[in-house]
This record gives sequence, C-alpha cells and structure tokens, in this order.
Amino acid sequence: MGKSYDRIEGRLRTFIEQAPMFFVGTAPLDANGTVNLSPKGLTGSLVVLDETSLAYLDFAGSNAETIAHLRENGRITLMWCAFQGPPNILRVHGQGEPVFRDDPRWTDLLARFNLDVTPHGLRAIIVVTAERIRDTCGYAVPLMTYEADRDLHARRFARVDDQSLSDYFASKDHVARSIDGLPGLPLPLPPLNASGAGDT
Repeated sequence: MGKSYDRIEGRLRTFIEQAPMFFVGTAPLDANGTVNLSPKGLTGSLVVLDETSLAYLDFAGSNAETIAHLRENGRITLMWCAFQGPPNILRVHGQGEPVFRDDPRWTDLLARFNLDVTPHGLRAIIVVTAERIRDTCGYAVPLMTYEADRDLHARRFARVDDQSLSDYFASKDHVARSIDGLPGLPLPLPPLNASGAGDT
C-alpha cells in the first residue's frame, strides 16, 4: 500500500540521492497537447535543497518540452524506482520552475551541486517544490544492475562554447518552442557570465 509523506527526509532522501536515474513527467494545459516523460541521470545532477524542494540540472538536448510545460503551468512529477534492493517507487508531485543562466539565483543554485566545473551543455536548473510525496510498492519493477554513467553527453558538448551551444539550440525545431508550439528555452542563450549571474 502507498504512503504519503510531508517531507523529504530520512530514507526517502537517501533513496533519492543514491538513485542513478529518475523520470520527469509534465504536460501542457491543452487537453490535446503532448504529455512528456523524460529519463534523467548523470551522477550529481540532482540535489535535495530542503525537506520540500529539489533541483536538477537540465542539459542540452533536441527538445525542451519540460521547460515549455513548466513555463506555461508549472506542474511536474518526479519518479524514482528501486532497480536493486527492496522494491519501491517514489513520486514527488509539485510545482517546477526553470531557472535560466541570467537569473540572479543561478550561481547560488549551481553551487548546491558541489561540482568542480560547470557541466557541459547546461541550459537551465529545474527547481521543484513538492506538494505531494508518495511511495508505492514497486513489486513489478525489474531488478537491474547499474554499471556507470555514459560519457557521451559530456564528450559531445565539451566541444561547444556559449555561442555554438546557442546556435545548436536555434537549429532544433523543438527547443525554442515545444512540439505544441509553447515557448521553450529562451534564445539566444545567455553566456554563463551574463550580468555576473552565471559566474562559476
């Protein structure tokens, strides 16, 4: 049976922080719009900010559906599954907000990830405020073994600077605007040192 929680603490926080991947679900307000579900990974790309909020790094990709949906309505669900050990599924339903490179909060938020360098291809930080925290059994989730993070994304985007990264986003059909035509990632992409907000 599922159980609801008021805070992200104890074993729930440990479960989140030790999981090698999680899933993000968002949707537009339009009933005919495209529901989006994205897998997220890479070690160190998610942090628990406090007992009711989390943040994760949003990297370069061919779409920006999550950003577009959050800009429109803010609704988001994060989900973790136990692929090893005791079965468990944890969902955090809440409100999400994309924080962009030129936002005054950028530097402080990025510092929470304890990274030595700014990750390649980083375009936003997604901040999530939990409204409902609930776990379920996960009995049907298969047992799988985590081997390692892929290094393909880092190697691909290590070759680009701010301008070429912005040009890359502009060349994609569904980054500045979503599949359904909603505003997505604001372009041109601000440099990391814009107004001092992105200094690392």
